[in-house]
Amino acid sequence: MRIAVIDDERPARSELMHQLLEIIPEAIISEADSGSAALEIMSKETFDLVFIDINLGDIEGTVLASTVQQLMPKAHIIFATAYSQYALLAFEIGVSNYILKPFEKSRLEKIVAKCRKESEASCTKTLSNRLPVNCNRRIILVDISSIVYIETDNRSCVIHTKNGDLTENLAIREYEKRLFGHRFFRIHKSYLVNLEEVREIFPWHNNSFALKMVGYEDQILPVGREKIKELKQILKI
Repeated sequence: MRIAVIDDERPARSELMHQLLEIIPEAIISEADSGSAALEIMSKETFDLVFIDINLGDIEGTVLASTVQQLMPKAHIIFATAYSQYALLAFEIGVSNYILKPFEKSRLEKIVAKCRKESEASCTKTLSNRLPVNCNRRIILVDISSIVYIETDNRSCVIHTKNGDLTENLAIREYEKRLFGHRFFRIHKSYLVNLEEVREIFPWHNNSFALKMVGYEDQILPVGREKIKELKQILKI
């Protein structure tokens, strides 16, 4: 589970992250101390849970929440605030979860459990096994299990499948959203891989790592340094 904690107070961020890791030891948590910093990490990552302080220094938490809803419609947003009166405001903008400071672990556990249950129910109802791809004025329905990896190619992306390659004029971030809930992982700004098709992980230049994919063993896919820890946790290596 990927979690973002957005709060301009370091003690509050630290306490919330500490409690979250006690509840979800395998969680990957990113933090930001302002709205602008939050937008920066969200331009690179997709999150399952996003905790937002109502009173950020540069952007109102409600404004940031609305932006997150547009960027990541499947993410669960939780307002973290010291003031109970903000609960009504949260409901008005479509955020049904909030937690009061100081954080109570029992309340946090309930929120996490609720979000997990809703995500599982949503995935069961909406996940499709095929991805529509616009290619050469046709819409091709590609079996998601056949996709090995996707890479950027200027302003387009090449979808490498077990049955050949397809090119579509979309950003890789869009594929990351569409394949959310499937076993795909963004190893690098230019590569999104099917974790079920990873054949080999090995050391690469400058203390980094790289991958080779099933059926594409002649291609070396670099792993971003900031992605190595998360990838190893996901693959349990």
